[in-house]
Amino acid sequence: MYAYADAMCVERQENPRDDLMSVLLHAEVDGERLTQLQVDLFFLLLQNAGSETTRNLITLGTVGLLEHPAQLDKLRNDLSLLPVAIEELLRYVTPVMQFTRTAIADTEIAGHRIAAGDHVLMVYASANRDERAFDDPNHIDITRQPNDHVAFGSGGPHFCLGASLARLEARVGLRMLFERFPDLTVKGQGVRRPTRILRGYASLPVAL
Repeated sequence: MYAYADAMCVERQENPRDDLMSVLLHAEVDGERLTQLQVDLFFLLLQNAGSETTRNLITLGTVGLLEHPAQLDKLRNDLSLLPVAIEELLRYVTPVMQFTRTAIADTEIAGHRIAAGDHVLMVYASANRDERAFDDPNHIDITRQPNDHVAFGSGGPHFCLGASLARLEARVGLRMLFERFPDLTVKGQGVRRPTRILRGYASLPVAL
């Protein structure tokens, strides 16, 4: 990935475009530019964050729909529901299960004191199944609106940069999957990836 990024940087230096890499290469803050290593690291992070999460959303979302056949039939019969359904799959699946942040000031949440410098574990998967925020949270409802899930974070400076792209990829991926493989079924037990942060499968046997 570093080699791919380096080659792209050479091309963008010679022929800048209206894209993120060109912006990164030519941006300055207080007279300083990013080093090549910093650009490479950013590119690697962006690539990983944008592929891991979206493919897990598509895979786990498909499995979730197969476990809710009435909802799957409703979606297959009306693919115009996909944008709303994807928000529900993001809530139900929550590809990024949890993340840690560091408090920058003393504060209190629900009666618990948090000191500046404390690490706080935010469990998005729990928040997205909170019965105080969602009716029947352990089941998929592809028409759920409003849907204030926190699968991309909950706003502010840490909101997912790739949210719009992830939604687009999921719409295209799921539409193609359902149109090309109407009889898709899971056959056997999937193998989960050994990670506490991302939900996803290492392998999942299916029949088409």
